[in-house]
Amino acid sequence: MHKKRCLLSLMIFFAFTGLVMTNTVAAYVCGDSNGDQNVNVSDAVNIINYVFVGGEPPVPMEAGDCNCDGNCNISDAVAIINFVFIGGYEPCDPNGDGIPDCGFYCPPTVTDYDGNIYQTVQIGDQCWMAENLKVTHYRNGNSIPSVTDYSAWSSLTTGAYCNYGNDISNVAVYGRLYNWHAVNDSRGLAPQGWHIPSDTEWKQLEMYLGMSQADVDDYGWRGTNQGGQLKETGTSHWLAPNTGATNISGFTALPAGDRLDTGAFYYIQQYTGFWSTSLAGSNWAWNRGLAYNVSSIDRTGYLKTFGYSVRCVKD
Repeated sequence: MHKKRCLLSLMIFFAFTGLVMTNTVAAYVCGDSNGDQNVNVSDAVNIINYVFVGGEPPVPMEAGDCNCDGNCNISDAVAIINFVFIGGYEPCDPNGDGIPDCGFYCPPTVTDYDGNIYQTVQIGDQCWMAENLKVTHYRNGNSIPSVTDYSAWSSLTTGAYCNYGNDISNVAVYGRLYNWHAVNDSRGLAPQGWHIPSDTEWKQLEMYLGMSQADVDDYGWRGTNQGGQLKETGTSHWLAPNTGATNISGFTALPAGDRLDTGAFYYIQQYTGFWSTSLAGSNWAWNRGLAYNVSSIDRTGYLKTFGYSVRCVKD
């Protein structure tokens, strides 16, 4: 306790002598209140300056909320000091279980209702699945109908999934295809704590990859190399030439193909489409598409009866 008080007094002294840390980055590590990508005593100084002398606030403010109480105050500076000097809990993990209790956190994996485990990737301030969804149950445990018949698929007005070509061997690599009714079902297609991205969230991803505001708001094939940044490299799954593929984002998009409103399957190894939750019309929803011979990203509204892949983003 005496050590804590001495350290706190030292921090306050530094604060009042005018040492102010500034913030320059939006993505953050919890406790890194000055944005230098480290959590150390200077972050406590930064918080003390902010609290007592009107210094620069943490950016974002959540970076300074180390004890998960929804505020940035002197207790957060104390938490950092304890962490740095006497082995206290890590910022944003006050219960010490190794899993952050607040703040931005992208776990390395996520598990769906069926027990499928997916790798994840942080892209900007979003946490995405790095694999296509495979689940066959809604979040509440209800089964999602598997529809193989072509005519039955074409007339659906409720949620359903299928395996490309009605071949289960495609699932391990490419995941499953879902109609939009499954995406929009109130029982929840995504794992707990995750959701299907909206059109706006897809735009956020595209702009982080360098697409302009004008391009993200357009439709059809837009941008320059943003699709290439999302595609898995090489030709193990994509057909040659797999134009522009760098996978620099870590998204690892695979050419899962699609299922038309007629029930027919097309374009595996050539194309992939991903649903959004956003409507493009009464019977249409916005989709994102990638192709083997294009490096940009397609934004098109498709009928809700089409079958496309699903990627989830963390709440």
